[in-house]
Amino acid sequence: MDDVSGGTPEACSKTKKPRHLARSLMYHHHPYQGQGRYLPPSPSPSSFNLQASTPTQSVVLYTTSLRGVRRTFADCCAVRAALRGLRVAVDERDVSMDASLRREIQALLAARGRGFSLPQLLVGGRLVGGADEMRRLHEAGELRRVLEGAAGQDPAFVCGACGGFRFVPCPACDGSRKVFVEAEERARRCVECNENGLVRCPGCSS
Repeated sequence: MDDVSGGTPEACSKTKKPRHLARSLMYHHHPYQGQGRYLPPSPSPSSFNLQASTPTQSVVLYTTSLRGVRRTFADCCAVRAALRGLRVAVDERDVSMDASLRREIQALLAARGRGFSLPQLLVGGRLVGGADEMRRLHEAGELRRVLEGAAGQDPAFVCGACGGFRFVPCPACDGSRKVFVEAEERARRCVECNENGLVRCPGCSS
């Protein structure tokens, strides 16, 4: 687990810029912002399928807002900022907010023989990789090409429903995680929300 010290969307702006991403990857107007096991050697940029994505293909980024592992947190901030700088619409999935998202990316990485680490970027359902892979693609001038055809988004956009957190309190239980079943005259665990009483924001999550 990454740590129990929480992070807020504003926390990234207070974090030192990571040295392992090229400086030009950083988007300086961005308003906010696991110890990974050994990963097999990453493929070179030329080994990626660089065909342009279609507009229907999504860009999904698995991150964490916890700051227990400084490099992991910094990598997540840097990759997020880079994608914003490229004006790409991103479906960000914070694994610290929902355990099912952590299991989701763990299973995907395990199926490819990779250890768990964050961040992880998927384009059109294809795993691109983490911060190191993005840095290599950027240095080779291929990162923008990988993202071609993805939906665009104003980097200043902030969802009015969730404020950029990507989660909202469950409307079924108001975040209490319990609902009263009249027929049984007792409260039961709400099946609509996660362990934190949250659901993914319908306004900015796919």
